[in-house]
Amino acid sequence: MVNLKKYTEFLKLFVIFLTFFFVLSCSNKVVHLTKVEGKQIAITEKENQVTEIENFIKPYRAHINSDLDNVLAYCPGTLDKKAKNWQSTIGNMMSDVILRRGDIVFKARENKNIDICLLNHGGIRAILPKGNVTARNAFEIMPFENTMVVIALKGEQVLEMVNYFISEKKPHPLSGITFTIDKENQPINILVQGKPIEIDKIYYVGTNDYLSSGGDNMNFFKKGIATYDLDYKLRNILIDYFKETDTIKSFQDNRIIVE
Repeated sequence: MVNLKKYTEFLKLFVIFLTFFFVLSCSNKVVHLTKVEGKQIAITEKENQVTEIENFIKPYRAHINSDLDNVLAYCPGTLDKKAKNWQSTIGNMMSDVILRRGDIVFKARENKNIDICLLNHGGIRAILPKGNVTARNAFEIMPFENTMVVIALKGEQVLEMVNYFISEKKPHPLSGITFTIDKENQPINILVQGKPIEIDKIYYVGTNDYLSSGGDNMNFFKKGIATYDLDYKLRNILIDYFKETDTIKSFQDNRIIVE
């Protein structure tokens, strides 16, 4: 006869074993990265592949080049960054144009006028050569995506701006303000839009988004009491100016006088 007692005990042990086995088999396994391997795969160009790629992009390149090389205006003389009386021909043109065209947008949106425009000499990356002017010229002069920003500054900060200009000794593009540098290297006769500067008055200064946050150590912009982003790229301002004018103008005037 079968010993049922022994069989029952065996069955219990078997059930416990199966339970333990299934618990272990269902538990999450932890995997650790122990080795990383890599190899260099050479990229070879097949003649038919190059031809296919070229045929694909050719119409797009032709369309872009057509837009970039379309003649928009004429420049009677080369405008460059060479300093003369703390100014440059291309800097004067750019600051005057950006102030004037930016002011149109600012007036329409905020019912205020831009008083001054200050840019940075290093941001100009090419000359504007004598001859036909195209959109490509604008991309060469301003290859970055900087937009125009207007900062509300008190006259005190405008004075800081003038002192910064003098200390830098660079022909940063400047418009809307004139001053004299005396023999002590101090600013005198500061005029904003032809009127003597007032320390407590609010002035609206146009610049780019990089400088507005203190770029090139123009920390006076960070003291502004209001900031307005016009969402208008400086490059597009130049292109719009080229489109609206027949002959490019630049003035070497007396906006900065050195005694």
